[in-house]
Amino acid sequence: MPTRSSPARLRLSIALLWAIAAGSALAQPRPGTADWQFGAVLDLTHTSRELAVGTRDAGLQLGHSDLTASGPLGSALRAQLTATFETHEGKLERGIEEAWLETTRLPAGLTLRAGRFASQVGYLNAQHPHADDFVERPLLYRGFFGGHWTDDGLRLNWTAPTPMYLMFGFEALRGKRLVEETAEPVGGLGITTLVAKMGADIGRSHSWQLGLSHIRSRREAAVEPEHHDDEEAGHDDDEDDHADEHAHGHHGAQFSGRRTWMVDATWKWAPEGNNRERQLRVSLEWARISGLNRHADAGDRHQAHALSVVWRWRADWEVGARADWLRVRMPHEEHFHGARLSEHALMVAWKPGHMQSLRLQLSRQRNGAAFDDAAKRALQLQYVLAFGAHGAHSF
Repeated sequence: MPTRSSPARLRLSIALLWAIAAGSALAQPRPGTADWQFGAVLDLTHTSRELAVGTRDAGLQLGHSDLTASGPLGSALRAQLTATFETHEGKLERGIEEAWLETTRLPAGLTLRAGRFASQVGYLNAQHPHADDFVERPLLYRGFFGGHWTDDGLRLNWTAPTPMYLMFGFEALRGKRLVEETAEPVGGLGITTLVAKMGADIGRSHSWQLGLSHIRSRREAAVEPEHHDDEEAGHDDDEDDHADEHAHGHHGAQFSGRRTWMVDATWKWAPEGNNRERQLRVSLEWARISGLNRHADAGDRHQAHALSVVWRWRADWEVGARADWLRVRMPHEEHFHGARLSEHALMVAWKPGHMQSLRLQLSRQRNGAAFDDAAKRALQLQYVLAFGAHGAHSF
């Protein structure tokens, strides 16, 4: 267990990131130029108690903060580099979240990307966590993707030349950043994804998007054998009495398998298309994972779904509610124990401008007896401040 740094060290880390971000903002190119752009995001959060399968530590934490540089490389390529900073268990962690090249002039609606990037599966994963409507991502993402899944590999997308948005994508990824330790060595590319997305506008006020994602993995997660000499056989249907010793990881998937299916659906309504003043956003996501490991049978599956509703009733105020459900099978030697977790969250956010937001969120968890760090309730206060240029968010 790493030692916790002093509050003074945390304040120094935040001050250094703030200074770097301010410098990035001042270094912006003149409007209208095609030069590289620089931006940064500062994410500060105070959490009363850490949530089960959570990504935020209790107390004051530097969340998913980043420094980003993006721009063209000649006339046929563009690139992006994103470095992240966050605190975990009292220590400042740094990493390269994105480092990719992408084509800009391939014919027939094709786009090729290579390097490290966020997988485009599901609705939320492709966007940075600080752009979310809630402090924590749904249980689906926290349990199955470690919150935000970026990996090394290739992506090929095709966008159809149709009035309605229609895109098909293929990714070949190393997979080590999702499943780090495997039961057997896996070389090269260990994960492939297939994604289909479609969407359209209905009049001026309504818009929608549907997505279907499939993940196929060769990386079977390593499982530490556990011995329970005093337990009786036939206890693998008990969903409440067994804790997973590895249920709280910081990066990567806590629950994985060979095959994953995901469905996402989003609908937005803004009177006369003016989403700056008022907007209603409804999003539903569902995922199922099978082929957990070599000992799993057809009935051993992970499943999760999340429903969120967010209402912007004026330009600088939003309120939202989200309900999450997670059902998993935890491996214990050659059998599994079931576990369930539900989470409900309410949030209110003040956004005085596009570059900053202050969010207060109350979360409640239930049926978390199988998780050592289950929290009955948690109150979180988050402040997000952006500097300089930052890429537009997806639909």
